[in-house]
Amino acid sequence: MRFDLTDLRLFLNVLEAGTITGGAEATHMTLASASERVRAMEDTLGAALLLRERRGVRPTAAGHTLAQHARLVLHQVERLQGELGGYGRGLQGHIRLLCNTSALSEHLPQALSGFLAEHPLISVELEERVSYEIVDAVRNDLCDIGVVSDAADLAGLQSFVFRADPLALIVPRGHALAQRAGASLADVVDQPFVGLSEGSALQEHVEHHARRQGRRLAYRVRLRSLEAICRMVGAGIGVGIVPQAVAVRCARAAGIKRIALSDAWAARSLMLCVRELEALPVPTRQLVRHLLQGAPGQ
Repeated sequence: MRFDLTDLRLFLNVLEAGTITGGAEATHMTLASASERVRAMEDTLGAALLLRERRGVRPTAAGHTLAQHARLVLHQVERLQGELGGYGRGLQGHIRLLCNTSALSEHLPQALSGFLAEHPLISVELEERVSYEIVDAVRNDLCDIGVVSDAADLAGLQSFVFRADPLALIVPRGHALAQRAGASLADVVDQPFVGLSEGSALQEHVEHHARRQGRRLAYRVRLRSLEAICRMVGAGIGVGIVPQAVAVRCARAAGIKRIALSDAWAARSLMLCVRELEALPVPTRQLVRHLLQGAPGQ
């Protein structure tokens, strides 16, 4: 099966226009050429891609599948062109780094800013994901570096301790638990929660452990930042679980009390992982070594 990029663009343009004629015009080719390309795609596949009706065309099941993959392929080509174009402007390296919520909010910004200031011809693409997705991406060479919770399965990867990153329970200062030195998720799982927005790596981690207890967290509000969670908890809206570093930084301003979480999963570290350090391009190895400068034992 050999579809080129023009085939894929044409097919998407046909679907958007609703006619082969409209798709041909959007792709800047004649109707005869466009029709021949679509027929050749169907012949190669051995199945119809379009249902041809009096008022236009619509995709078959195979056509829907092709459209999904065509969008992904063309998006990746656009990214490739953008990244390679940077090298023509003097860029020496482009590094893709995936990380979890805590690494993104607390630990990476300062470390990355120092690295980027020292290396103006290197760019870094930073994206938040949940830890299990990150290790899969590293294994499949879909990113260069991952920063994940130490609960992730790191088998087959080179990994290094990046930062200690325990989680803490935060409550309003007048809360019934405020004077306790420690508590567990089970102590608060039935209370109103203030959490991060749906899809957050950290919040999914906490929800996972609530489900393991057969419970679901009841959110009063979900927010986009850890600082906003602290302020909302301080206002008495509910309780929350955030990285200890965030709780310490925001305690006075937000009016919250930090309580150590006794659950084993909360005493975590962040791990930096790669497929094979010495096989990475020089700029990527430079970033790894820069990030590990502040790691425990370094």
